[in-house]
Amino acid sequence: MTLDTAAARAATLLAEVPDALLTAPTPCAGLSVAGLIEHFDTLALRLTATAGKRPRPDPSGTGLRSDWRGGVPARLKILAEAWADPAAWEGVTSLAGREVPAAFAGTHTLNELVLHGWDLARAVRLPYTADAADVTACIGLLESLPDEFRALGVFGAPVPVPPDAPGLDRLVALSGRDPSWTPPA
Repeated sequence: MTLDTAAARAATLLAEVPDALLTAPTPCAGLSVAGLIEHFDTLALRLTATAGKRPRPDPSGTGLRSDWRGGVPARLKILAEAWADPAAWEGVTSLAGREVPAAFAGTHTLNELVLHGWDLARAVRLPYTADAADVTACIGLLESLPDEFRALGVFGAPVPVPPDAPGLDRLVALSGRDPSWTPPA
């Protein structure tokens, strides 16, 4: 499994975000487009450290960096490169202060890229697709999560969708998001 495609799609979306929509809402409750971009930046830094089994940096609360248009895509590329190392997927690593199997952390990282890519695309009204294999891996991750993760507020309660819904819609729904979400007019 690689993160290259999901990271590249997120970077492409970032290039398309108009400044006028930075304050627009996203499917992530209480998070604006600027907040979501800041989250991409933070997750890129932290999950790159997770791949290298290093202590994670704590860049939270810094706000959206002025270099975000070039900086966040560059950091997403570094993130994908870090997880391209087979050693990143072996053994254990730390994720949000907990020791977890590295393969779980890698799939979690993929899930972050795919779901937040969808969030960003929806918020700025751009099309979004994800690789079927990536979606399948992310669905498997969310279906296997213990209830404690939902209790922590990491994901909301699953949203009902038809059994024949497209894979990406099923993934979005499993994360507690409404696949039909659109920004207010």
